[in-house]
Amino acid sequence: MSAREEILARVRGATTDVTTTPGDRARVAVVEETSPGIVETLELFAENVADYRAQVVRVAPDGVGGAVAQALREHGCRTVVVPAGLDPSWVHPASGAVRVLSEAEAPTHRELDAVDAVLTACAVGVATTGTIVLDHRSDQGRRELTLVPDTHVCVIRADQVVHDVPESVARLRPGPDGARPLTWVSGPSATSDIELERVEGVHGPRTLVVVLVQDADG
Repeated sequence: MSAREEILARVRGATTDVTTTPGDRARVAVVEETSPGIVETLELFAENVADYRAQVVRVAPDGVGGAVAQALREHGCRTVVVPAGLDPSWVHPASGAVRVLSEAEAPTHRELDAVDAVLTACAVGVATTGTIVLDHRSDQGRRELTLVPDTHVCVIRADQVVHDVPESVARLRPGPDGARPLTWVSGPSATSDIELERVEGVHGPRTLVVVLVQDADG
């Protein structure tokens, strides 16, 4: 028996119990491509973000500043750096207890390393993967801003959450001239050694707080 015949024989043996027809698979594909409603999408997003050991805080639009201040307080943050284009109301409630630095006040890695937290917006959230995507516009700051401080508080609006990765890519790149640098974040930074011991904070923040902003009926 040739190598080709042997491979084909193994494939046939491995698929002897498969009873679906091409028509069945097509019908399954149609069901899978049906997008869920916004409520289901937000629930899935929150569930998957939390599954990565990140914290999810749901608030109304007027509750963002309070949620940010609470998150910084809970995680013992004394300093926070914010991008130039961030909504000032998001950080104002925390300014009495936390030293707020502008992006320009932490220009180097060493200075960023002395900052406890970073507060940003984001571009897109992906429900099926629990991922937030930053495209580093003015409300998100340069890439290193979200990689060096130990805590990242990220604010995302409900209308920025999409169901899956293809939908997020379509939104991130609406045309050939829309390319921007992207950072995809799925939970706090984590890795494991050869004994599968989990270590957090190696490649980025060890703590991620996602503030999900949605209307009362959303």
